[in-house]
Amino acid sequence: MTQFDTLTDILTARHSCRAFRPDPVPRADVEAVLRAAQRVPSWCNAQPWQVGITSPERTDALRTALQDAFAAGASPDIPFPEGYTGHHRNRRRACGWQLYEAVGVEKGDREGSAREMMKNYDFFGAPHVAMISSGRELGTYGAIDCGGFVTAFTLAAQARGIATVAQAAPAAFSPALHDFFGLGEDRLALCMISFGYSDTDHPANSFRTARAPLDEWVDWQE
Repeated sequence: MTQFDTLTDILTARHSCRAFRPDPVPRADVEAVLRAAQRVPSWCNAQPWQVGITSPERTDALRTALQDAFAAGASPDIPFPEGYTGHHRNRRRACGWQLYEAVGVEKGDREGSAREMMKNYDFFGAPHVAMISSGRELGTYGAIDCGGFVTAFTLAAQARGIATVAQAAPAAFSPALHDFFGLGEDRLALCMISFGYSDTDHPANSFRTARAPLDEWVDWQE
């Protein structure tokens, strides 16, 4: 098997885990994933990512902090998307309905869909989160570099037998994240990666999203 084959297998096996077992991940495994992920390229080798890793106890405390933050309303450090149209909307809706179908939420069930949405702030039961921040002065390029780090983290974790889900939703409450992780105003709270071991029997983990064909997103300049 070539390195390309191995990488493709890892990419194909990785998915957004939406139900975790409570078992903690050994520190040595987390450190191995972090060391692997930091090998990604970054603009001028700035390596802008700073990562806060929670223990199970601190993860529980963060759940409480985010629940309290709801009263103050959303205030992200960077703007969320203005909307989803065309292919973006279709792909987003397809993923959402796959999840709802898997967990038994029917169309029109607003209570059920709200319940699933709120699981974002419970981190889907994960014992750990990795909170990703970037230097504010680095702007868009720092955020792009951190996106590369998030991808590398999820792939390295998959190769190590650790399940992940990258989450933007908690970053909507950035003041709470700044307080909890001790982030200065020179940092941007970008996203989280919830991680642990997959509850493989949970219906939320029973589906996989599709990927668009090349002719839908590649423009061959020939």
